[in-house]
Amino acid sequence: MSAPRIEIDLDKIFHNAKTLVSRLKTHGISVSGVTKACCGAPQLARVLVRAGVVSLADSRIENIERIRKAGIDTSITLIRTPMISQVDRIIAAADISLNTEPDVIRALSVAACNAGKQHGIILMVELGDLREGLMPCDVGKAVQLVRQLPNINLIGLGTNLACRNGISPDNDNMGKLSNLANQIDSKADTSCRPMSVVSGGNSANLDWVFSGGDIGRISNLRLGEAILLGCDPLHRRPIQGLYTDAIGLTAEVIESKIKPSKPWGSIAHTSFGPALIAQEDGVIFQAILAIGQQDVDPSSLRPPDGITVLGASSDHLVLNTGTTKAVVGSEITFLPDYSALLRCMTSPYVDKAYFEKVETSHRIAQTFSALAS
Repeated sequence: MSAPRIEIDLDKIFHNAKTLVSRLKTHGISVSGVTKACCGAPQLARVLVRAGVVSLADSRIENIERIRKAGIDTSITLIRTPMISQVDRIIAAADISLNTEPDVIRALSVAACNAGKQHGIILMVELGDLREGLMPCDVGKAVQLVRQLPNINLIGLGTNLACRNGISPDNDNMGKLSNLANQIDSKADTSCRPMSVVSGGNSANLDWVFSGGDIGRISNLRLGEAILLGCDPLHRRPIQGLYTDAIGLTAEVIESKIKPSKPWGSIAHTSFGPALIAQEDGVIFQAILAIGQQDVDPSSLRPPDGITVLGASSDHLVLNTGTTKAVVGSEITFLPDYSALLRCMTSPYVDKAYFEKVETSHRIAQTFSALAS
C-alpha cells in the first residue's frame, strides 16, 4: 500500500457508534452522526446509519452532496450556518440546517418554495463559547420569523460548546437551553407543535451526560470525534468500552541518521512561526518521514512508544526514534487526535483506506513498530 495513508477500521467505528447510540438512548438522547472529519465519505455514512444514528450531519454542503450522490437517502443536517450563496444547494441536498441569521433563513424559505420542498430549521443559541448562536434574548424573535415563513419548519433549538473557547457543557448552560425550549413551547399557540429537537452539542457533552447531568429537554447530540477516536474531547480521555485505535496514520521513513539533538547557528523564525528551541539531548537517532504540516497537525499525533515527534516543515516530519535506528523505506504508524485526522483527511497527498471485517488492528500493531534494531 502507498504512504502516507489513513487506515480506517469501519468495524471498530460501527462498534463505537452503536455503543454510544445505545448508551445515550437510555438518557432519552438520539445521535446525529457527524461525517465532516472524513469529508462526507459514503463508507462512513453507511456505517453510522447501520449503527442507529437518527440522522447524518456535516458542515460542508459538498460533503452532503457526496453522500447523496452515493444514494444515501437518510435525513442529513447541515451543521454550519448556511452560506446565503448556497441556499439552493442546501435545499436540494439537506433536510435540516442549523441557523442564526434571519436573512439566511429568509433565503432558505425562497429557495424551498422554488424547489417545492420543506426545510427544517434548528436555531442555534449562544451559551458562552462565543462561536455561532443567537443571544438568548433574541431567540423568541427568530422563532416568530421561522414560524411565519413558507416551506420552513422549526425543528428545535441547539447550541455548540467547547469548540472555540473550550467552554464545557454543564447543568447550568444545558439547563438554560432546556428552559429556553420550555419557554418557547409554552408561548406558542395551539397550532404550533412542540419543538421535537433540543440539540445540546457535540462529543464534548458526553462527560456531562454520563456523569449524571440533568438532561432536561436535551434530546440530541451531534457526535463525530467520540465515534471516530473513542475519546472524550474535553480531557482527551478514552471512553470506556470504545476503541481508540480505529484510525491509524502511516508514513514512510525517507531519511534515518545519527544527528545532534540541538540545532546550531543564528535562530530566526521558521515558515510556521517562531522556532521551538530543542533541548540538548546529545546525539540521537533522527528519522524523517514523508509527511508534513501540509498534510497533518504534528502536535496531534501519538507516536509509538519510544518515539518522539520533534517537529515538522511543510513536507517533512522529524522524529527521535529513541534507542533504535529506523530503516529507510520502513513505515511508522501514529494514532491521530482530531486535529491531525481532520488535516489528513483533507489532504490529497494522504491516501484513505477503509476496511471492514479485517484484522486492521493487527496490521496497525505490526506497522506501529516499523523500526529495525
